Amino acid sequence: MNRDKAIKKTEGDVVRGERTRDRQVYSPNVDIMENKDGLVLKADMPGVGIKDIDIQYEDGLLTLHAKVEPRQDDSNTSYLLREYGVGDFYRSFRVGEGVEVDQIRAELKDGVMTLHLPKAEALKPRKIAVRAG
Repeated sequence: MNRDKAIKKTEGDVVRGERTRDRQVYSPNVDIMENKDGLVLKADMPGVGIKDIDIQYEDGLLTLHAKVEPRQDDSNTSYLLREYGVGDFYRSFRVGEGVEVDQIRAELKDGVMTLHLPKAEALKPRKIAVRAG
């Protein structure tokens, strides 16, 4: 599979969406690997729960969006040091024709979302039998 045609980042690292809430939006760090069956995308999304993830595929665009709620009420908290930011995660990728989009599956474990993007059968390597002539 030609990696360039399978999945592409759009407009640099991320496609910015319309922000409808006054929240910080982070672009999750992502690793994309290829194996014989397809592509595997791993995205770091600490603090995200399964019900807070929205994965959409439309017109070749795969979009990851996840919400993280604050861990405490800021109005009742006196911080001595504050380094951990809370906000939404958002990232989009252009997915090529070599992926079976109806078979994409996702799982979340320990703050890492894993997306499995299976290759189309026509693009999988196949063994060709040789006959005696």
